[in-house]
Amino acid sequence: MLDLKNPSTQQQAMEAFFFGYQAFTAKADEMLERRGLSRVHQRIVFFIARYPNLSVKELLALLGVSKQALNMPLRQLQDMHLVDSVASQTDKRKRLLELTAEGAKFEQALRREQVKLLERVFAEAGEAAVNGWLAVNLALGGSQTYLE
Repeated sequence: MLDLKNPSTQQQAMEAFFFGYQAFTAKADEMLERRGLSRVHQRIVFFIARYPNLSVKELLALLGVSKQALNMPLRQLQDMHLVDSVASQTDKRKRLLELTAEGAKFEQALRREQVKLLERVFAEAGEAAVNGWLAVNLALGGSQTYLE
């Protein structure tokens, strides 16, 4: 167990997290940058892919951002024909988000690179480490609620 009362151990844990996250996002960041996009755009397409027919309200809750903060990046994704907003069959006032065919390919390409990295490090780390990693990340997510 790490002694997080020790400043050196605190710095070591935070540095490991920083560099791990940097490695996890590096390839996706390159792919996003080529399209003039950022991580917020990736989060949007990730959650729309994860939860098809997600409402804007549900997306706002998942991302934990304001409607104002979501407006510009979501509009950019729609203008690039990566995301569509369609009226709900049950309530025409409600807008549901879905990926276009191009948007789905883009999201899969971003995810594929990150999954490759996870597969490699999970294979090296072993099952106990992977279970620990999942437990830590779920704990970091705290009270985050998922739509399932």
